[in-house]
Amino acid sequence: MVGAFKTAKRLLDAPALKAIQTADAFTAGVQSDDDIRAALRARTDTVYHPVGTCKMGVNDPMAVVDPTLKVYGVEGLRIADASIMPEVIGGNTNAPTIMIGEKAADMIKAEMRVH
Repeated sequence: MVGAFKTAKRLLDAPALKAIQTADAFTAGVQSDDDIRAALRARTDTVYHPVGTCKMGVNDPMAVVDPTLKVYGVEGLRIADASIMPEVIGGNTNAPTIMIGEKAADMIKAEMRVH
């Protein structure tokens, strides 16, 4: 992250970009690696929507859950969030994640009625 900060700073200090800068609100005076680390700790955040860490699939060695969201090899555990998405979707993950939770609830209720 320190290296990436330095690269970004070098790009922002290039004459073409420096000419249009009006202020450095967050990193003015940041010089040393320790200063950079402190600035990163204070300001770094995620704005992406990670998915796929427990992907759903059949006959896929990378799949963690089956189509009923049950974790392979672990009895009594399901995963019902964006981590089951096999790939990153093209839009915001909020509505699809709600749908996954709703579908999981429906499947669990249906299983409870059978047993």
